[in-house]
Amino acid sequence: MPLVHSFDPPERFVVGTVGPPGSRTFFLQARDGVRLTSVALEKQQVEALAERVDELLDEVMRAEANTALIPAVTPFDQVDTGPLEQPIEEEFRGGTMTLSWDPASERIVIEVYPFTEAAVVSPDQLEEDLQEPDPDEIFLVKLTAGSARAFVDRARSVIGAGRPDCPFCGNPIDPDGHLCVRANGFRRRDPH
Repeated sequence: MPLVHSFDPPERFVVGTVGPPGSRTFFLQARDGVRLTSVALEKQQVEALAERVDELLDEVMRAEANTALIPAVTPFDQVDTGPLEQPIEEEFRGGTMTLSWDPASERIVIEVYPFTEAAVVSPDQLEEDLQEPDPDEIFLVKLTAGSARAFVDRARSVIGAGRPDCPFCGNPIDPDGHLCVRANGFRRRDPH
């Protein structure tokens, strides 16, 4: 049986980072009372999760007869701009994630499973019927629609707080510039 870190609903569920832009580690963090769970993710995973949560809320809002159930924007009392809670102890590095809507509890359900090399599929294995191994741990969070909208807004804010993108190639610009392939390899000094 896997160890399930379950929060239904959490008192707080946020994404945050540790480290300077360019070397940040992203964390999903849930708290309920004194119980605190932090799972590390890649920036792209956070971006994909936020985008998909937002899309799922919009889909449910269109499909539900009771549209008051799903707020179109983050409720003011749900906005959370505070830092990650301490201590930040990584339970595991996230890999596969699932997302669903539970109509019975009217909650967004997010499941994050640990990253494993066995879950990585190469292009030549796409047609094979592969089975992922059973996980040792699962991070399970059930969010109200308002909390889910707040998560999406915060995730977008945290992602946007990183290094600016180069207007030519789209790659991130470090504080000391970067070698831009579109500018013929010239180093751009001023990121603004």
